[in-house]
Amino acid sequence: MRWIDRLELKLGRYAIPHLLHYVAGFNALAFILYKLNPYFFQFLLLDPELVRQGQIWRLVTYIFIPEIGGLLPDYIGAAFFVLYLLFIGNGLEQAWGSFRLNLFYLLGMIGTTVAAFCFGASFSAFMLNASLFFAFARFYPDVQIYLFYILPVKVKWMAWLSGAWLMLQFLFASNEFRAALIASLANFFIFFGKEIFQDAKLRNKVATRRARFQREAAMPDHEPLHSCVVCGKTDLSHSDLEFRVGKDGRDYCLEHLPRL
Repeated sequence: MRWIDRLELKLGRYAIPHLLHYVAGFNALAFILYKLNPYFFQFLLLDPELVRQGQIWRLVTYIFIPEIGGLLPDYIGAAFFVLYLLFIGNGLEQAWGSFRLNLFYLLGMIGTTVAAFCFGASFSAFMLNASLFFAFARFYPDVQIYLFYILPVKVKWMAWLSGAWLMLQFLFASNEFRAALIASLANFFIFFGKEIFQDAKLRNKVATRRARFQREAAMPDHEPLHSCVVCGKTDLSHSDLEFRVGKDGRDYCLEHLPRL
């Protein structure tokens, strides 16, 4: 993308190398403080009303809340999440470089902030972290990871399942949620929207060509090109004969070609 190339030339020196390493480290620190004080995460959430009251740190600190809960104990979930950020960060920085990863993450934060202020809800970094995973899946679709270090799954299938779940929520949730989802994932569409559209067009072309090839392959292998309407001889049965198209548009061998 040319506009990103121009930005990188002007601002690339300001990029933070290994950005997600720092984010992962602060997630680990925040979890420790949370275990000391269960209300600590409440001071980090992106709450628009509290930001308006002067708690501007919330514009950044929400990205330091680890995704925990579910079936795993909190400390195991937090450890997996920190490792996830390191793994995703290393892969994306290798594919993009520091500047583009910084820009992608910043755009995701801006989208999340816009969603929070438009709909007045407290936000975590869930959608932002989802956009990181979808970006990783674009670059490394066949990388195999182990869920909970047990179940081997390719990244692309996890991305499809995650996308299907978000789409299901998009279809049946409120309009506020739909708009928030779009705003929060705007960074992914900015970076990959054109590429996804072009891929879809290419797949449609390939499918059309494949269908045409299959139709042609289903035709008889030895279908004559010419067949005399008078005697029935064909270019296959009598390869030594010559055939012409008469004024009526039908095929004739030279012997039965109508004369003027």
